[in-house]
Amino acid sequence: MTQLLLNADVGESLGPWVMGNDAALMPLLDLANIACGFHASDPDIMRATVRLASEHSVTIGAHPSYPDLVGFGRRSMACTPEQVENLVLYQVGALAAMCKAEGAQLHYVKPHGALYNDMAGDHALLAAVMRGVQAYDSGLVLVVPATNDPEPVRAMAKAHGLQLWFEVFADRAYHKNGRLVSRSKQGAVHHDQKLIVEQANRFAKGLSIQAVEGSELLLQADTLCVHGDNEASIHAAQAIRAALTNGGANECLSAD
Repeated sequence: MTQLLLNADVGESLGPWVMGNDAALMPLLDLANIACGFHASDPDIMRATVRLASEHSVTIGAHPSYPDLVGFGRRSMACTPEQVENLVLYQVGALAAMCKAEGAQLHYVKPHGALYNDMAGDHALLAAVMRGVQAYDSGLVLVVPATNDPEPVRAMAKAHGLQLWFEVFADRAYHKNGRLVSRSKQGAVHHDQKLIVEQANRFAKGLSIQAVEGSELLLQADTLCVHGDNEASIHAAQAIRAALTNGGANECLSAD
């Protein structure tokens, strides 16, 4: 069974508006993708989330996005590669400053939402993201979507002197080419806990899942993303944590 690192998007509140249950989710995680202010969060929340991650010994990553607070970073924007490079560099630097203030360390970068999806299909944008990460610190790991053909992305990362973590999602549907189904499509997000935990288990065991086209899809990954924006998703995250810790579906399905 593959030892997948469990990650989640956190620190996505904004001022008095609360998004997610970070306090309940953080103890379950290996990696915390902390929003950097462009799709969610603000300086106060960023620093508090860094502090929360540190208290639970969770590895900290920056979660940069397009500058899209209204759309929560889920809308593609007509940014040039140079603009993408700079917006990644800007956001990574902001979170790194919060880490420094809290005596913590920034370890990796995982782009958010539309930027994450766009770079998966556009190597010019992916190269721009890589340059932004490299410009700050080439020792940072870049999280990218797992794919059925990872070699071109590995080659790009090597050229930029970066290490990669390939990521899969427990609660998302996939196309046969390994791309995520757009959130605009029905069935793109799984809501049934048993299905979510089963998919997480299959990824962890190195087994294939079923793509929406009906074919089998095998994805090799280093980290698995879960969500914790409501009570049901917290229960699912707890079940997945049990699955990854105990190595079996029976244990995880009893967690709720």
